Amino acid sequence: MLDERARSILKTLVERYIADGVPVGSRALSKFSSLDLSPASIRNVMSDLEELRLVTSPHTSAGRIPTPLGYRMFVDSLLTVKPLSSDVEHILSDGIQQDDPNRVISKAVDLLSGLSSFAGVITAPRKAATFKQVEFLSLSERRVLLIIVTPDGDVQNRILICEKPYPQSQLIEAANFFNEHYSGMSFTQAKYRLSEELSTISKDISRLMEAAVNAGAESAENQADTVLVSGERKLLNIADWATDMDRLKKMFGVFEQRTELLHLLESSNSAQGVQIFIGGDSSLVPMREMSVISAPYGINGNIVGTLGVIGPTRMAYEKLIPIVDITAKLVSSALSDPV
Repeated sequence: MLDERARSILKTLVERYIADGVPVGSRALSKFSSLDLSPASIRNVMSDLEELRLVTSPHTSAGRIPTPLGYRMFVDSLLTVKPLSSDVEHILSDGIQQDDPNRVISKAVDLLSGLSSFAGVITAPRKAATFKQVEFLSLSERRVLLIIVTPDGDVQNRILICEKPYPQSQLIEAANFFNEHYSGMSFTQAKYRLSEELSTISKDISRLMEAAVNAGAESAENQADTVLVSGERKLLNIADWATDMDRLKKMFGVFEQRTELLHLLESSNSAQGVQIFIGGDSSLVPMREMSVISAPYGINGNIVGTLGVIGPTRMAYEKLIPIVDITAKLVSSALSDPV
């Protein structure tokens, strides 16, 4: 609940700190703000902002810097997003075209890093959880290849170690039964349904089918989303971070472990449009000095992943928000069927 004078001073302070990286004093605010206020009046407003925990004063300076709460207010209600330059639009539109999905997401994450000078990140879409059909192929006396075809045409293979050898006629019989009764289900669903129907299936084939659904269900449960990161070493060039070894260790730990990062990105999947997570303000961001700008992308209208930029809280949000937004839209278009 800030008045217009306080809002203007907070906006100017955050913008100057993002641009210069040094605490902002009353003289600088008097010069760059549109308000006709004396430095003394500005100091009074800054004191009010400090009481509200929107700015803080470092020990070595009389100037102020934004707090995580101050950054949050800035991006939520004070930020003026700049339209993309035509050059950046062309780089993105020329770089993200319909292609093999792996190349699309790889190109997108590289562009996000290159255009931001920070780390680009994207979660690759999960493989389909359901199957369209299966086939069994004998490899040796007790080894059987399980071939899984997903609804989108993807083919996955699993090797089953069986208790007994199976003639090809039984393998065909088992595949036909499987496809007739369980096609379109997940392996977990098929596993539970199969346990209820084992009495109706011949004993030899039931063991093979149990092995198949167990292998398929276990694979689906253990399938981890792939997180692609590009340009994380560019964060070493951030002046605020370069000399702080503890901060750098924690930052690279985030990229190595990926669990916290994946959890953060997955939280964007249910959101509409761009989301901004600020360290110290959001419990999802593992570092106080880190911010993440993310947006979900989809295939044929269904959200399948998230992409974004990871950098310091002192980043040019007004420039990076439209880059992330348009990249997500271009990736969605490149991965979807042509209209």
